[in-house]
Amino acid sequence: MNTKRHFQLVALDLDGTLLSTNGTISEENKSAIKKATGQGVTFAISTGRPYCGLPLATMEELGIQYAITANGACLYKAPGKECLFEDCMDTGLVIDILEKLLKLEMHISLFIQGEAYMPAQCREALLKITTLPDSLKEYILSTREGISDITAFLRECQQPVQKLTLNFLANPDGSCINRGETIKILSQYPEINYLSGGYGNLEFAKAGVTKGRGLSLLCKTLGIPLEQAIACGDSENDLDMMKKAGLGVAMANAPEFIRSQADDITLSNDEHGIAAMLEKWIV
Repeated sequence: MNTKRHFQLVALDLDGTLLSTNGTISEENKSAIKKATGQGVTFAISTGRPYCGLPLATMEELGIQYAITANGACLYKAPGKECLFEDCMDTGLVIDILEKLLKLEMHISLFIQGEAYMPAQCREALLKITTLPDSLKEYILSTREGISDITAFLRECQQPVQKLTLNFLANPDGSCINRGETIKILSQYPEINYLSGGYGNLEFAKAGVTKGRGLSLLCKTLGIPLEQAIACGDSENDLDMMKKAGLGVAMANAPEFIRSQADDITLSNDEHGIAAMLEKWIV
């Protein structure tokens, strides 16, 4: 049976989706993307990462110009870092939340204007986290600027914040230390929306900000109907865009509750799942 339909845009999550566990994009995935691009399909990265965490050289190689970043808080055109849309949290709100979170041991990242920062005190916590692949730890360490007094930094710069990512240390049984306490703190703030981007983490942005909203805005900008878009991901922060797109595809490595809500399931991120998805639905 021919499953191919007329899709004009494909939105791809990065970690756990387009990127393999070792943090690379396979030649199989690259070849399939180039083939689809040659057929006129537009690709966009849709990630929880900030702009500075995008694989810009590879995006340029593959002809990918658009990126939904920070779980939908900002939409960029690459490689010029042209901000097409941004919806951030108020600086004072973030300071208030941070003052509570900093009392708990975890790793905290803040995204501001596409750049990434972390409280300097959190570096040691990151090194002790056993649930993150080494490739992700290396990515975090290479892209975050350590700030000795993060709340003073925010008060001085007075820049609104796109997103925060919180990664937790683990108990011997695999449960996340301080995650429950963190949820209690975040639940006090209706101005934000929090969920997991994978590996038991928590990520929060302004209420109403989602990858699905980012995808809707990108499709509107490009004049592409949402029903002619494919969204592919593996985590809770991908669900909204998978539901809004004409076709939502989950990776085989996604948790069961993600796979159960997808329209289709492709191979895992370590089995060139994006290439398999494109071969089935487009190329």
